[in-house]
Amino acid sequence: MAIIHAFRGWLPKTEHSDEIVCPPYDVISTAEAAELAQGKPNSYLHVIRPEIDLPEGTRFDDDAVYEMGANRLQQLLGSGLMEQDSTPSVYLYRMSTSEHTQTGLFACASVQDYDADIILKHELTRPDKEDDRTRHILTQKAHAEPVMLTYKDDEGITALMDEITDMHLPLLSHKSEDGVLHEIWRAPKSADFVERFSAIRNLYVADGHHRCKSASRVSEALRKADGSHPGEAEYDYFPVVLFPMTQMRILPYNRVILEASDEQIQELFTRFDVKATGHGEEPGDGHISLYLEDRWYRMKLPEPEQQDAVSRLDVARLQSYVLEPVFGIQNPRTDSRIAFVGGSRGTAELEKRVRTGKAKLAISMAPTKIEELVEVSDEHQLMPPKSTWFEPKIRSGFVVHTF
Repeated sequence: MAIIHAFRGWLPKTEHSDEIVCPPYDVISTAEAAELAQGKPNSYLHVIRPEIDLPEGTRFDDDAVYEMGANRLQQLLGSGLMEQDSTPSVYLYRMSTSEHTQTGLFACASVQDYDADIILKHELTRPDKEDDRTRHILTQKAHAEPVMLTYKDDEGITALMDEITDMHLPLLSHKSEDGVLHEIWRAPKSADFVERFSAIRNLYVADGHHRCKSASRVSEALRKADGSHPGEAEYDYFPVVLFPMTQMRILPYNRVILEASDEQIQELFTRFDVKATGHGEEPGDGHISLYLEDRWYRMKLPEPEQQDAVSRLDVARLQSYVLEPVFGIQNPRTDSRIAFVGGSRGTAELEKRVRTGKAKLAISMAPTKIEELVEVSDEHQLMPPKSTWFEPKIRSGFVVHTF
């Protein structure tokens, strides 16, 4: 059953949260990070995107990048702008807009749970990204950013959270650039949540597979070095925010084909039932919308030959019946002819890329359902790349875990 671990988190002082808290490293480019951090010397971006403080062109895996990140973290923790809790705690984290609210538990999960498949995965990790995150953790002696996990709703856990958020004002509050209100509470009794989660059979990785895998690698390396037993050291735990399934919000993860021949486009229209539509409305399950030469089209995906959880996914059907046989894209992870556009950017971004000549064809997808993610994970299978885009995103720099 799931292990939840309280920890002595580093939190910004109330008056400094806005200047520290920032977007997560993997949703912004180096150039975007540099722009956001301009004039903000205390932004947590200097920790998670340390290359912005190095000469342009510095490789992401240069030793100087990891050293800079560690130095920036130590400077921030020693600046007096953040304080470490005197006793181990767990926290509540709420993200809300006028249309959506989700409240989760900010705590540490167990590396041993990850290794034992109590924490279930749905995505293949890349060794180069694992190496990068592992080096950052080892150099900083910290897990700089949390992983987003989900779990099947539990009335007792929800009641505990509601009691805290109803009875207490948030400890920290921050409104991000996209209008999302982010709030943090400290739980008065960590043990209540530890006990309730001990009855939860499985946790599911929503966002942050590489951070999970890297935390596992760090734990293994350090235990070999110091001879400790699993679960004894603080590095055996990594920060997570656990949200109930019914509160998770997944947006479409769309595709753009950068290069395609006229013959391939013709084959697409010949092989499948493609109909012109007036606008780029979100397609229903089992359908995709196509944008080509200033026009939107709707297309039904073929029914899968296999009926396992992965084969039934729209993203898998797109890959099996369209991307590979029509466009020759065998590995969308590495093929330079395809790019991915998170659903938060909307269909307007798809139209823009085609109209400006940056892409030949845009493909709008229906979002993957959280139930589909859980089913794939329960079957110990893997989703195709870029199957889910969770929104809103957890902010970085709110609560930092060091070891």
